[in-house]
Order: sequence, then C-alpha cells, then structure tokens
Amino acid sequence: MRDFDRAEKASALIRSCISVVPQVAVVLGSGLGGFADELSDVVRIPYSEIPHFPTSTVIGHSGRFVAGMLDGVPIAVMQGRSHLYEGYTAGEIAFPIRVLGRLGVRAVILTNASGGINATYQAGSLVVLQDHINFQGANPLFGPNDERFGPRFPDMTHAYTIGYRRMALAEGTRLGVDVHEGVYVGLTGPSYETPAEIRAFRAIGADVVGMSTVAEAIVARHMGMKILAISCVANRAADISNEELSHAEVLVAMKRAQGSVNTLLRAVIPKIQEDLVGLK
Repeated sequence: MRDFDRAEKASALIRSCISVVPQVAVVLGSGLGGFADELSDVVRIPYSEIPHFPTSTVIGHSGRFVAGMLDGVPIAVMQGRSHLYEGYTAGEIAFPIRVLGRLGVRAVILTNASGGINATYQAGSLVVLQDHINFQGANPLFGPNDERFGPRFPDMTHAYTIGYRRMALAEGTRLGVDVHEGVYVGLTGPSYETPAEIRAFRAIGADVVGMSTVAEAIVARHMGMKILAISCVANRAADISNEELSHAEVLVAMKRAQGSVNTLLRAVIPKIQEDLVGLK
C-alpha cells in the first residue's frame, strides 16, 4: 500500500469520528500538550487507533489526535509527535502531516522545544521560525514521488509563510510575550549537542536547535500547506550554560512556558482561519 492510500485510510477514520473538518492544525511538541485542554466540543483519538499512524514513545508526548473548537474555530491538534531517534524514518514521522492534508487541513502550526543557540534568548523565549537547516541526514521525500501529494522538487525558499510569521511576531509583541524570529537547526538526537557543535551551528546562522519539525515542514510544503512554526526555548545550549541537560528539565521548563505558548496560539489561530477563508 502506498503512502497516499495509507493517508486516505487514516484520514477517513478521523473524518468518521468528527463532525466538522478543520482547516487549521497544531502539532504540539514536548511538554506542550496542555494546549489541547483549551478546546471545547472535543473528540480524542489515540494514535494507536489511527491506521498506519506512528506512536510516540517519549515522555511528554501523549500520542492523541484531538479535534475541537477554539474560540469558534474548528482545529485539529496533534498531542505529541514521533522522532527519528525512536527508530522511525523521516517519511514515517511526517506521515501525520500527510493525513492532515488529506483530511482537509490547509495550514499547520508546528511547535517544539529547543535549545537556545542565540545568546540573547532566555529559557521560556518563543522563537518564530523564519527558516531551518536540516542536519538530520534524511528527507521525508526520499524514494518515488507521488504527484498526488506534490511535485518531485518542492521549493523551500519560503517554507515558513511570511505573512504568518509577521502576524505571530506582531501578536506576541502586542501581548507582551517574549518572542523572536530565528533559524532552527534540526538534528537526530537523542543525545544533546556538544559545546563545539553549538559553536559550529551558531557560525552557520542557527538560533535554536532541536530534534523535530524539519521533516514535517518539508512534507507540509510538499503538499502546498501554509506553515507557522513556533519554537519554545527550554534551555540555553551547551556552550552558553555549564549545566547538564536532561529531558526532565526540558519538560519542567516547557510547563512553565505553556501559558505563553497558549496565549500566542489563541491569538494567531483565528487570524489564520480568516486568511484561509479569504483564499476561497
């Protein structure tokens, strides 16, 4: 069975469980799953019940597809994701984006926890991604291309939608949220970066570092979806701080930052919905 058929089967299962098909989706990173509690009229589907869906094995990723209403806007929320370091391929971890696209989603908001390479960022800062650097050694588009998804060679010049980036920065400033714009470098993990690696990444223009998001953004772009990505700085990176890094500390930091993330998402989602309605 090809990925297109798998995505059709998975999206059909989801569509049978929900009453309104959303155009906006949010992928929640480590420790940010609490945003799903903001929704009303909720339907929750464990990933394990969705055909061909990868299931997360990482603490802080609940592994549920959640559909509901946020301030009158129907949205889909992925409460957790899978990663390369869990043993999945790039295509497998990006497969849920394929499913969202086949479901009818036209804009996706990707969130993640990251380490701050830019010395001006503090733990809890939010960074709107303007671009990424793929150091994961893999691309979800490896293999035969299915034109039903998108072109063989998708352009990545403006992968992260310029208008959505400007909107998120403006809303963050209006709301008093500590928000910046920067470049994300994606690694495989699961080991954290060495100080020498961080110095190298800074030299090539990276502002934050993490272990997700890149494959999802490539697939979303391949399918013609609009993309906003928001990274939450969980800790300052290895060459800035001498403290040892741990996933437990990342989750604690993300829990503290959850309020800022929720506030910004609540502000931008209605505006993204308005943009999509205007495109019809």
